[in-house]
Amino acid sequence: MNYNVTVKVMPLKELLDPQGKAVLESLKNLGLDTIEDVRMGKNINLKIEASNESEAHDIATNAAIRLLSNPVIENFEVIIEQ
Repeated sequence: MNYNVTVKVMPLKELLDPQGKAVLESLKNLGLDTIEDVRMGKNINLKIEASNESEAHDIATNAAIRLLSNPVIENFEVIIEQ
């Protein structure tokens, strides 16, 4: 069975996010002063062939740990789409 999986990768909350800070400053320059913080991350969409949802989740988690995220500075979340 095919599963559509999204891996959301975000910088750790404890770390400075320079890209997010740059976007925040640009938003403020556009007059959007009510936005208080921006964190920039990435969404990675995978199409996985697996026998069940649990196996698809395990495959995506393995991919995230081994390649898609840097555990030193990022965390990730695996979402199986229905």
